[in-house]
Amino acid sequence: MERLVERLEKAVERLETVCQGPGMCGDGSSKGVAQYVQAFDGLLAGPVAEYIKISKEVGGDVQKHAEMVHAGLMSERALLVMASQHQQPTENAFSSLLKPISEHIQVVQNFREKNRGSKLFNHLSAVSESIPALGWVAMAPKPGPYVKEMTDAAMFYTNRILKEYKDVDKKQVDWVKAYLSIWTELQAYIKEFHTTGLTWSKTGPVATEGTKSPSAPPAGAAPPPPGPPPPPAPAPSSSSTDDAASRSALFAQINRGEGITSGLRHVSDDMKTHKNPALKNQGGPVRSGPKPFTAPKPACNANPAPKTSPKAPALLELEGKKWRVENQENATNLVISDTELKQVAYVFKCTNSTLQIKGKINSITLDNCKKLGLVFDDVVGIVEIINSRDIKVQVMGKVPTISINKTDGCHVYLSKNSLDCEIVSAKSSEMNVLIPTEGGDFTEFPVPEQFKTVWNGQKLVTTVTEIAG
Repeated sequence: MERLVERLEKAVERLETVCQGPGMCGDGSSKGVAQYVQAFDGLLAGPVAEYIKISKEVGGDVQKHAEMVHAGLMSERALLVMASQHQQPTENAFSSLLKPISEHIQVVQNFREKNRGSKLFNHLSAVSESIPALGWVAMAPKPGPYVKEMTDAAMFYTNRILKEYKDVDKKQVDWVKAYLSIWTELQAYIKEFHTTGLTWSKTGPVATEGTKSPSAPPAGAAPPPPGPPPPPAPAPSSSSTDDAASRSALFAQINRGEGITSGLRHVSDDMKTHKNPALKNQGGPVRSGPKPFTAPKPACNANPAPKTSPKAPALLELEGKKWRVENQENATNLVISDTELKQVAYVFKCTNSTLQIKGKINSITLDNCKKLGLVFDDVVGIVEIINSRDIKVQVMGKVPTISINKTDGCHVYLSKNSLDCEIVSAKSSEMNVLIPTEGGDFTEFPVPEQFKTVWNGQKLVTTVTEIAG
């Protein structure tokens, strides 16, 4: 009867949770929605709504991109609702639950790659570089700093937008402020509700791979109710009854007092090993009682070898208008020769390799590469080097802009026709530009890394600082 009452009480709680939306059950309160889900809804209704509004006014690719960002945020809201109603899942199950968010991030980034010729490319890049911040839900124990790091990556491109439109189009400036405010508010939200990682419910069923994320409710409607209560505890089995009977018999024997020893067999002196040493020399085990306890041997090494993820296949192929060069290792003769002006090249996670691109191409991106050498003829757009180490780039023809971002160690060899190239760098070190001489050699010039900023009474003035000695 008590178990039945408990189940009824839980059913009532579920009904009360459903009665949240206006006109659904009377008062329209949000009693059943977790506080941190309500706070996230506030972020969607504030900075995100403002960003969507201004993006529609800007129109074009920016508007389409904003719709993709909004879809990613709604996917994250669905995960937050699930976390508020379920206990923390296993690591493998959690990876599966993160898949929708990961797919939305990929869609946003792919849109930037497919629209490199867009007039609003800096807008697309700012969003594409920072959208991985949606992955904060998996970044325990420091999700807040991770979002800040992704926001800083967007600043490289938002500063370009501000520089280009500052005195020309106020709407573009407002767009930058609205977009960056999303991540600023998200950092404050994480600090308040998820300081060390995504907060899961302490009650309810454990989330599994098959758990469906609740879809976002329309405005004014309540999110779906939590799952059914866990099933009642099973009735005691026959084994537990036998255990109880054994314990009762044991206590009955103990309560016999001195009579408990009446059934023991007397051991004479000739049966004692300390008084009869000859017994020690006899074969076979002397001990007749149970084997003493020993710690079980571990089934595997205390420090098992770390699991290595399967190696991704090496690629060098043309996909639409994009050349994909990925996961190449120790490849010194990579060549792309059949190029067109509308094509782009994306080089990802290549190590200790050399790539030559012949002809004229729209743009080249090096991402997460190490010890890579790149030689190319002409680029009409931009060459970007991101998240890489020990990169050497040689220009044979012309290129208007080379961007170096979050890269340590980069040598750029310019040709005589590319001396007017602009080199833009951020959060990078050990950069050198090599200028050709009349004798065919190169003169090396380091790119400044240290700066001094002072207030001149009206504005901040930044100059390069050189350390003597």
